[in-house]
Amino acid sequence: MSLFTIPEIKRSAQAQEGQGRVEARFHAQAEAIVQKQTRDGKPFWELTVADAEAKLVLRAWSDSPAFGFCAALAPGVFLEIEGEFAQHPAFGVEARRWTCRELEPAEVELLLGGPRELQEKQSRDFEAILAALSGIADPRLHALCQLFLEDFGDRFRRAAAARTYHHARRGGLVEHVAQMIRSAQALAEIYPALNRDLLVAGAFFHDVGKLWENCPEPRGFGMPYDERGELIGHIALGIEMLNALWRKLLASEAAAAWTALTPANEEVRNHLIHLIASHHGEMEFGSPVFPKTPEAYVLHYLDNLDAKLEMMAAAYQTGTPLAPRIIERVRPLPANLVLPLDPYIPESESPQLPEN
Repeated sequence: MSLFTIPEIKRSAQAQEGQGRVEARFHAQAEAIVQKQTRDGKPFWELTVADAEAKLVLRAWSDSPAFGFCAALAPGVFLEIEGEFAQHPAFGVEARRWTCRELEPAEVELLLGGPRELQEKQSRDFEAILAALSGIADPRLHALCQLFLEDFGDRFRRAAAARTYHHARRGGLVEHVAQMIRSAQALAEIYPALNRDLLVAGAFFHDVGKLWENCPEPRGFGMPYDERGELIGHIALGIEMLNALWRKLLASEAAAAWTALTPANEEVRNHLIHLIASHHGEMEFGSPVFPKTPEAYVLHYLDNLDAKLEMMAAAYQTGTPLAPRIIERVRPLPANLVLPLDPYIPESESPQLPEN
């Protein structure tokens, strides 16, 4: 039987809705295991598993072959799960008659690497980030980005951009930041009054607090809760990290040549901090201040845009169909979704039907 990923199982189950079940096997890590009871008081296990792209909830009923296995299972174990999967109208994808076993070490390594397509995408995205940072002309912003990569590069590459809604996967922050930087560079061409260096640096740093708020473990997909992230939040953490790096930077030998630069060092730091502080756009969404500069407004809208488009793309792949071309609302999006209009194909490029 072919090896699936969790998103592939979800798509296959939805495609077969009302027409039977999909037999499949996949590899994943146990993220959480909880014993619950039905309304009749019968025990069952609820197992949440995750791979490099998504999560899936499995239920092991008292008469199922997986019930005894789950009783001895601990979070963090890597598993192969095999069973029948179908789309339930209320609960999403459900598994029946599923069994599982622990993975061998070689299988774990393959799983941690993620699907080849995702690996290649995240590698391209990281290279795009490095290329954009190398093009920053302001020596202070350039040095600040390089110092961050030296100190936190490994953690940055595995962090997620969110815990649930968008890019909520290992390496998701790299994808999110790369796309925001591409958009920022494009807008800087259209609006040349924008400070390109500041905008690129802001896109790079805006979510660095996520390295503590939702970062997977070095060898796993789960995102353990961090007390520092819970108490402070990623915006305040990002400001704190930037200030610490800035102090370290000003203590370096290179900083001696920056005292006469325009704009002044302190202005550069304040404007970059403002981008981090205001990127949620509204105080009710966690920003301590509203955007007050052109770069701050651009960064806020780019962050919101990339998050929303990622949510929509995921919903089109795995959301619940309500009717042809209509997908049930996926929170936090405000309404049901409709599939986008296909691009126009000129008649000269349309496939020609053979003549009889």
